[in-house]
Amino acid sequence: MRKKRFTLFSFVTAFILLLGGCFSGETESKPDSSDGEKSGEEQSDGKKVLNLNNNEEPGSLHPGTAQGTHDSWVLEHAFEGLTKKTPEGEIVPGMAKDWEVSDDGITWTFNLREDVKWSNDDPVTAHDFEYAWKYALNPDTAAEYAYQLYYLEGGEEYNSSENKDEYAELEEKVGVKALDDHTLEVKLAEATPYFLDLTSFYTYYPVNKKVQEENPEWALEADTYVSNGAFKLTEWKHKESMKLEKNENYYDKDKINLDEVNFVMIDNADTAWQMYQADELDLVYPLPPDVTGELSSKDDPEFELAPDFTVYYYNLNNDVKPFNNVKVRKALSMAIDRKAIVEHVQQGGQQPAYGIIPPGIPDVEGDFQENSGELFKEDVEEAKKLLKEGLAEEGMDEMPEFKLTYNTDEGHKKNAEAVQEMWRKNLGINVTLENVEFQVKLDREKAGDYEISRGGWQGDYVDPMTFVDLWVTGGSFNDANWSNEEYDKNVKIAKTSMDPKERMEAMHKAEEILMDEMPIIPVYFYTMPFTVKPHVKGVFTPINRYPQFIYADIEK
Repeated sequence: MRKKRFTLFSFVTAFILLLGGCFSGETESKPDSSDGEKSGEEQSDGKKVLNLNNNEEPGSLHPGTAQGTHDSWVLEHAFEGLTKKTPEGEIVPGMAKDWEVSDDGITWTFNLREDVKWSNDDPVTAHDFEYAWKYALNPDTAAEYAYQLYYLEGGEEYNSSENKDEYAELEEKVGVKALDDHTLEVKLAEATPYFLDLTSFYTYYPVNKKVQEENPEWALEADTYVSNGAFKLTEWKHKESMKLEKNENYYDKDKINLDEVNFVMIDNADTAWQMYQADELDLVYPLPPDVTGELSSKDDPEFELAPDFTVYYYNLNNDVKPFNNVKVRKALSMAIDRKAIVEHVQQGGQQPAYGIIPPGIPDVEGDFQENSGELFKEDVEEAKKLLKEGLAEEGMDEMPEFKLTYNTDEGHKKNAEAVQEMWRKNLGINVTLENVEFQVKLDREKAGDYEISRGGWQGDYVDPMTFVDLWVTGGSFNDANWSNEEYDKNVKIAKTSMDPKERMEAMHKAEEILMDEMPIIPVYFYTMPFTVKPHVKGVFTPINRYPQFIYADIEK
């Protein structure tokens, strides 16, 4: 859907000057398009080619070790799971032609299509799924997303083991088994209402067992890459570009219109936008915030404002003083003017976040986020009071200087500058901004090597659990290093109960505890503003995915 937003340049400029921050975007020389052709046009050889931008080099294109949207946008088109999602968001058969589930919701039996193949012509089998899931759970793999497989019987026990001598025994007990080449039996630890949704998520994709065993580094280069989706990776110039081509082995290839998809890797949104204007790109996401504001105010026909399923927040490293103090954490949160950020900095119809679960998830009745309401308030005077008290409790007279780390993106930069000025103006504290590559940021968060960092989470499936389980004690993505027994207890209840009312109540309680302790600072709930050329048809935007081009077409 499109949404109009009224934006006056003079008003925005005045707001920026009021904040005192410098919001001007960096500019770079515009790189040439990789093939010298105009975007979206049929090439002289008749090929239909789509050109777009992935703003970071993928950290991993192996389904078992991928962890970010810079990985998943490619994976979602190169691979396919047991199920997939339609443009309407419906879960439909993918590699599996159908499935059965036991009355107690524990045992699932997936029947694979008999005509599915890998890009190297090997058959896709149930053994590839069993192998891939157990590979991600293997402690030696160190997969950040292994916890998404804890829904399998024995999954958590295997992944959590520190005794190599028992790995083989624990692996055998994991609840996934290929009964034959075309039948996969899955046993869950507990009945899970959203399990079918999970089977379309990339951690649940298969891996070619033979290829993995012969070459453990197959996913690092295009010439060894093997996938089972609508497209195959045929070129990878690291930190520069990637090329996907239509996979002729894909069972549904007759519905795939594009012959080729070219990704350039440009981490500057202004540069990507310039390339789009020069017809070198067909689709651009993300857009520079000022461009979003301008296009939305004009109701530009190439501008799309899709719903998103993502929360923008800041991690506070709870292991570092004074962020270990809840009063200091609350003070920092209460001193941020979220409305100003979404209306005058981002300008894309975002919604200020006073919780961590975005709109769009059904509750027992109504919408979960609407039922939660605002779980905290902004209050500068109370923030000053709490900051003083918190620092005194830590034996500090004043707030030490600290760094706010964000990954390269014009929108993240402007957010950080706005928050930096709000904290200076409202609390009298000095913050240094640090810009790093996305993968560097992720690595440092995992190592605890930061003070405050920009965070964002796009839900993996449509249930509040995809957000609340992030901050359980010892969680793979609990980069704030926070722990609360009552929080963990409620998350456990929500994971194991089949009573919808009990589940939702437990997750509401968990979110309330999180916001009362404030180990992370929510800022806003995303929208997905992007531009796409008129000759590109069939791009769709599931609530928890980047724009999908699997069924896209190029029209003259």
